[in-house]
Amino acid sequence: MKNIILFLVVILSLVGLLCSVNIFAEETKSSFRNLDFEEINNGFPTYWSGANNKTYSLKLDSTTVYSGKYSICIEYLEGEQSFISISQRVPDYFEGKHITLSGYIKTENIEDGFAGLWLRLDPQIAFDNMQSRGITGTTDWTKYEITLPLNPQKTTQFVFGSLLTGKGKMWVDNLSISIDGKKPIALERPLQPILPAQVDKEFDNGSNITLADISNKSNKHLYNNLKDIALIWGFVKYYHPNVAAGKFNMDYELFRILPSVCKAKDNKERDNIILEWINKLGTFEIATDNKIEKDIKIEPDLSWIDKSKFSKELVTSLKEIKNAKRTNEHYYIEFKAYVSNPEFKNENPYTSMLYTDLGFRLLALYRYWNMIEYFYPYKYLIGEDWKNILVEFIPMVIAAQDEKEYNLCMLELTSRIKDTHAYTNISKTIAQDLYGTLFIPIELKNVDNNPIVSSFFLKEFEDKGELQRGDIIKKINGEKVCDIIKQRAVYESASNYPTLLRELYLRLLQTNDSILSLEIERNGKTIKKDIQTYAPSNKLIIKQLYKDTPAFTMLRDDIAYLNNGKLKSDSLPSIWEQIKDTKGLIIDIRNYPTDMPLYGLSRYLLPELVDFVKFSKGNIIYPGMFTFFDGVKIGQENNKDYYKGKVIIIVDESTQSSAEFHAMAYKVHPNAIVVGSTTAGADGNVSSIVLPGNIRTQITGIGVYYPNGGETQQIGIVPDIEVKPTVKGIKNGVDEVLEKCIEIINVE
Repeated sequence: MKNIILFLVVILSLVGLLCSVNIFAEETKSSFRNLDFEEINNGFPTYWSGANNKTYSLKLDSTTVYSGKYSICIEYLEGEQSFISISQRVPDYFEGKHITLSGYIKTENIEDGFAGLWLRLDPQIAFDNMQSRGITGTTDWTKYEITLPLNPQKTTQFVFGSLLTGKGKMWVDNLSISIDGKKPIALERPLQPILPAQVDKEFDNGSNITLADISNKSNKHLYNNLKDIALIWGFVKYYHPNVAAGKFNMDYELFRILPSVCKAKDNKERDNIILEWINKLGTFEIATDNKIEKDIKIEPDLSWIDKSKFSKELVTSLKEIKNAKRTNEHYYIEFKAYVSNPEFKNENPYTSMLYTDLGFRLLALYRYWNMIEYFYPYKYLIGEDWKNILVEFIPMVIAAQDEKEYNLCMLELTSRIKDTHAYTNISKTIAQDLYGTLFIPIELKNVDNNPIVSSFFLKEFEDKGELQRGDIIKKINGEKVCDIIKQRAVYESASNYPTLLRELYLRLLQTNDSILSLEIERNGKTIKKDIQTYAPSNKLIIKQLYKDTPAFTMLRDDIAYLNNGKLKSDSLPSIWEQIKDTKGLIIDIRNYPTDMPLYGLSRYLLPELVDFVKFSKGNIIYPGMFTFFDGVKIGQENNKDYYKGKVIIIVDESTQSSAEFHAMAYKVHPNAIVVGSTTAGADGNVSSIVLPGNIRTQITGIGVYYPNGGETQQIGIVPDIEVKPTVKGIKNGVDEVLEKCIEIINVE
């Protein structure tokens, strides 16, 4: 979910180690930072937010630029069209009458949407995303501007950036902010020190760690040492105050200590080596006024310190670190303002790593495992002991000695958290080899755990009649679909089984072959077909039929329909005049919202201000602890004119994240009924993770619960009345779920 509290339109060499001397930057920077994208951290522009997904990519481009070294390239890849954005938040205010955001944009084949800049003044003071004048087609570098009225007395922050909706490709460069035609006076912030962690370059050319460097014992002894150092290294990374202060590059600290720990002749020598290393990290204060947190959802799991049979001296040292005095400032982690999902900072992507380098492969496992251990709000829902998964993957990572094996290992690792948000962007070459670059242009729907042909993406292919709506795909190239699903499931993270099938069906008919041999079931008979495949870039691909559904329509004189995926907040006042006196309102959320209409719509729907959600967030002072915090209220007080008709909310496995959040809000209406099937079970703002080899993945970053603490993750929004598509309905082109909703409304 791109934002749950404030409406975001879219989301988005020094050599040598410094000891006690701080080197400072030579100049101050204004509050609006890195507007030309030239300052890079972890392979992405510093101070900017944005994340890739399966439908869109967002990356630096050094070849197509307006000026300087870099621009940002945003591109539609494939799948359901929605939007993607880069964004920057500035918690400042400026005196003046108007603020202007300008920037240069270049586009290529933008269709079914637009490209543009966007600017918002919070709290809900002013907003513009260029929707009414968005850029389409192919255009060269052109300067665009957005100007909004300022309200210094009320403004708490600016949020701005660039976005792409629909298909195509865009580049953005050289953004600028001005107040009343003049650049804003720089609001000085403390000069930022160049920290020792940033200038530690010892292992830039490789970890120099091989299996021979870390093993002189049995595999069991080696794996046990690798497990223990993973636990201790991650604990020290997030708990030690001197690491939090940026005094140590923890990646390279791992490379320094790993060989000697693993080569120790016995546990006593190993523990002494670790203890000596910890002592080198420096002294710190012990906390004397530990605050007892309230409303705790999850306590940190540090029982391994006592259970691992470490020496008494090492246990004492680890417990001192546990009890250290810490602050909310940390070199490697922070929580985003307002929404509180974790942002993993200063993590090097090591884009040029050699896959034969064992040290970097182990670093990837340790980095990811500890991020989940301390900052994943749903670790308790993984379904197995997370420490056992660490033990399982150590030999797998050691064995993965080329790019493909390493990428697949990371895919399998990230799938184990069972989170649909955990899309993992592996090497394009490996992805093409794994899934293929060609496909059969049809959409598959899940009916009774079978892939059913439901619609066509290519008119030319539909007209051939080789496949028909309602066909059940049973085998592909002689292999049973159920066996293919079982093989590929290990690489796909999904919160529940229907969503797993949703994701796997998207690529089920991808291949590198020009022909796929299918065995299908049609009207009870088995038919074999050799089907030609197509390239995704084929320009004749047509929209999915349901995408043509308008944002609002009247299904009957007294039944209104809203497509929540297209509904815009600013259209509500005009369309509500047609809705307010109907006996039933159907809100279709089998889609993803392009706006945040729930707050505005709830003001019409509800008689009072009500709670519909609560959240949990992580903790920097106590990593691994998650506490509840209040959600947001919706509706309005003493609303006697609230909607009195039935509110029917349609959901299915395509209802995910922000869509689930909307469904939670709408279902608190006094006459609400949820119809359809269980949703994706992945709600909460997304946090990005980068792993060595520039593998990028995500997690659900905050916990989302009902006000009574009831779960939504994995479970999803459970319908009051379950209705699923059938083969018969798909063949006849009937939306059986929608028909059931109309029937419910008509029952007095």
